[in-house]
Amino acid sequence: MRRTRLAIRRETVAENDKGTGEVRRQGPEGQEGLENLPRRGTAELKAILEALIFASPEPLTLKATYKLLDTEPKEDVQAALAELKREYERPGGLQLVEVAGGYQIVTRPDLHEWVRRLFNERTTQKLTVQALETLAVIAYRQPITAVEITDVRGVNTSGVLNTLLERHLIKIVGRKQVVGRPFLYATTKEFLIRFGLNDLTDLPKVEDMAEALGLEAPILVERTPGDELLPLEEPDPDEPGQAVH
Repeated sequence: MRRTRLAIRRETVAENDKGTGEVRRQGPEGQEGLENLPRRGTAELKAILEALIFASPEPLTLKATYKLLDTEPKEDVQAALAELKREYERPGGLQLVEVAGGYQIVTRPDLHEWVRRLFNERTTQKLTVQALETLAVIAYRQPITAVEITDVRGVNTSGVLNTLLERHLIKIVGRKQVVGRPFLYATTKEFLIRFGLNDLTDLPKVEDMAEALGLEAPILVERTPGDELLPLEEPDPDEPGQAVH
């Protein structure tokens, strides 16, 4: 069977690269041009990854990492990342964590007080107990309406919801198809980052959270919607996102 031109070319490239320490990689989208690119060692890749994760304004996902290092074999990137994670397991002031579906270099929790002094954090920046209680109810029972949150907590939460929206800890994810079509609220990626969670499965046990906030555990457990509830309606993008219904 006659070999294709592409197969012959690949075979020639492989032969020419023997013993050179270099790999020749095909250009993007199968273009004809090939580049001579030295294969980066693990140490260099590890340094690049560390710089990217440190400089990224939000957790750096694997998908974004592969895109940034698209000239490197994925297995090399994975090996370098694994070694970097092992290095950050050593005692020190920083740690490499998986949060919100990506990687981030952060200060260790036991050093928070020292870091707080650096930024002279104002007490007004901290969430109130009422805000934390509301956020916990939303986290464990999302999506949920303002009325349902009020029923759980026993107090009006419109002001607290606006605060949580302004801080991007919660978002409006749709409207409940009942009378009045109230907004439905859920937590955001910023919520995961703020509390150091990779995803919602990392939330503390309901009992532990309830005990910490002085709530009853059952009120935090997500309820199964009744058959009478209609499907969610996505929010209108033209509607203001800060309003609370």
